[in-house]
Amino acid sequence: MATAAMTDVAIDGPAVDLVGALDLEETPDGLVPRRLPAWTRPQIPDLFMEAMVKMPSGVRLRFATDATEVELDVHVTHIRPLPLPLRPSVFDLLVDGRLAAQVPTTVGTVISIDALDPSASITFDEGPATTVRFDGLAAGTKVLELWLPQGSSVELRGLRVTAGATVDAAPEDERPRWIHYGSSISHCMEADSPTGTWPAVAAAAAGLDLRSVAFAGQCQLDQFVARTIRDLPADVITLKVGINVVNGNTLNERAFSPAVHGFLDTVRDGHPDTPIVVVSPIFCPSAEDHPGPTVPDADRKFVTVPGLEDLRATSLTLVRLRRALSEIVALRIGLGDENLRYLDGLGLFGPDDAGDLPDDLHPNAAGYRRMGARFAEQVFAEGGVLGPISRSTEA
Repeated sequence: MATAAMTDVAIDGPAVDLVGALDLEETPDGLVPRRLPAWTRPQIPDLFMEAMVKMPSGVRLRFATDATEVELDVHVTHIRPLPLPLRPSVFDLLVDGRLAAQVPTTVGTVISIDALDPSASITFDEGPATTVRFDGLAAGTKVLELWLPQGSSVELRGLRVTAGATVDAAPEDERPRWIHYGSSISHCMEADSPTGTWPAVAAAAAGLDLRSVAFAGQCQLDQFVARTIRDLPADVITLKVGINVVNGNTLNERAFSPAVHGFLDTVRDGHPDTPIVVVSPIFCPSAEDHPGPTVPDADRKFVTVPGLEDLRATSLTLVRLRRALSEIVALRIGLGDENLRYLDGLGLFGPDDAGDLPDDLHPNAAGYRRMGARFAEQVFAEGGVLGPISRSTEA
């Protein structure tokens, strides 16, 4: 696949920083970035979570070079929800922090899933590897960040630059480090590109260095994620939790509050003074006053499933869950956690935004960008929940 007059660069070598990847899975042909460390592998509960960990939302290759051309050989595994057409997976290139180019591709393996019929077979259409090429870059040394698609898994097979070009480790990113935990609404598979996810938009606006541990359908307050966050360096941590608990009806009122406390306790073990914001779910019309689980209907809109009222008296609706989160944060602040805050998700995306909520659960690309701008303003701006964040000396 190599173009003439190009020089190979080791993807796992000292010059390339795979920002946001906490593990690299070796395959016969390359490396697959994973967003949780290797020790978590035995604890991942199912193939769905495994697939989300391999989707590199927020992951990018960062290095300094004077190359005018860059090529990345990849094998992309796309997810296609039937009967919708396959959406391209997009690679974004930032040059010195600014978006310079985007390359979409539909080449690769396609996994097709019919969300309306869980009993239907999942089909795998094997496809070839491809080369993502960026050319016409300005001469001179610059820092490149090559962001991988947020909604597909990517096997990295080769990296090349213009023949004779220098490739070095980029200077340390001195921006404050932000870890964000969340669900599909933070994973943002519906965004139009990896830098169009709302956490990426907010990070760019606030001047933060993002690490995303947001996993579609899998924000269940798992302790292996809490321990991962505990062990990572961070200047600010945000936890946008709750929607998957209601979507799956996985925790009732009795179990939810201790799970949130336990998650926060674990994170605080490693970050006793780091600012933490707990963010409640955005608007989801069917689940505001009705407990889950939620499933897509014939119009592909998510609706709650009716159940026996006596058995679901302690099941959580979004109204109940937001109240519980607010009370948990208030309680912990009252007990001395001065660096903990609460943010109501309805202020990020509420009923007035429903026109950008096509399936009544996930915002579209425009909705995500608006969420990112609002989050930066409401949390990180002067007068926000936290205000501007500074880089600490925490290792």
